[in-house]
Amino acid sequence: MIPLKVLVAGGFGVGKTTLVRTLSEIPPLLTEQAMTSASVGVDDADLVPDKSTTTVAMDFGRLTVDSSLILYLFGTPGQSRFWFMWDELARGSVGAVVLVDLRRIDDCFPAIDYFENRRLPFVVGVNRFPGADEHRPDDVRDALALGPDVPLVWLDARDHDSGRSALVALVQHALARTAVAS
Repeated sequence: MIPLKVLVAGGFGVGKTTLVRTLSEIPPLLTEQAMTSASVGVDDADLVPDKSTTTVAMDFGRLTVDSSLILYLFGTPGQSRFWFMWDELARGSVGAVVLVDLRRIDDCFPAIDYFENRRLPFVVGVNRFPGADEHRPDDVRDALALGPDVPLVWLDARDHDSGRSALVALVQHALARTAVAS
């Protein structure tokens, strides 16, 4: 069996924990803590008003794809004060799914920059928050300044099949990049 480490990254409140929880075949390890008054004015929860917790270290889950492939999922914290964790989490990973909430598009740029700067394969997953389907893929790609080689997928972090499709797109993208580099 081939184990692959995959990151789930993106901004605050974009659905990283939800995606790990949805995909994991084991009870996921979650490091969520209650949001406190210290986050007021720092973490913009206006568009995710039901959010009461936040990841402070990482989320962890596992997904067996088939008899030969198992994915270990590591959800990164979204707030900038926890970005120091990303280097440790990224070590040894095959790549990442960078989640985007198109209502708060600026929040995804640090994650995209992180993976581009380290030349780690990533796919951009547009999480289907309200209004996401109103945007054409070419417009989203332009707004994110994505190269033509970066896969762009729409998903619902609450739906196992669409989340799994994003992971498949990432693994295929990483394999294609490896084949080109060889």
